[in-house]
Amino acid sequence: MSKILIVLGLVSFLGLEQDKLVKTKVNDHITVSLPEDFFPMSSSDLAQRFPSVRQPIGAYTNMERIVDFSIKQSATQWRSSDIEIAKGFFKASLVNLYDRVKILKEEITTIDKKQFIVFEMETRINGDKFSLDQKDPVRSYIYVQYLLINGKTLVFAFNSPIQMKEEWQPMVEEMMQSIKVKKSV
Repeated sequence: MSKILIVLGLVSFLGLEQDKLVKTKVNDHITVSLPEDFFPMSSSDLAQRFPSVRQPIGAYTNMERIVDFSIKQSATQWRSSDIEIAKGFFKASLVNLYDRVKILKEEITTIDKKQFIVFEMETRINGDKFSLDQKDPVRSYIYVQYLLINGKTLVFAFNSPIQMKEEWQPMVEEMMQSIKVKKSV
């Protein structure tokens, strides 16, 4: 009995007790493996996080509603052959969204025989000392992948508070590598 407790203690201490990833069907064309405690966002979650006419294809969050994964179709249209130009455009767009950006990864990688543009970064939006509700800066860990397919741009995005980066970073990599998109999307 004591051996079992020691093994369980070591597993917990070493952080091996991560959430299990579960294959999730987003729609007929897209699947991704997400943590088993993620669930689709409610309509109020969507309204708060995506105040846009264009709703995401899929959006998921954790129980605390502070870690998110979403899939959107961008309004911009690119040919797959323009991936290098698109990468520069997307980088400039991302950098302009935040007051500070530290890019941790910027690359084009192949997943399931498709080329994805990848950005992993730490971001900061400065607080407003004159605001009643947003005085402190907001720092986030963000991992974004773009897929140019059939004249469409699909955006796969993960977002968490910066304090949770170390906890989520290995799992996000696994999640993003699990993305499967049918050619008929």
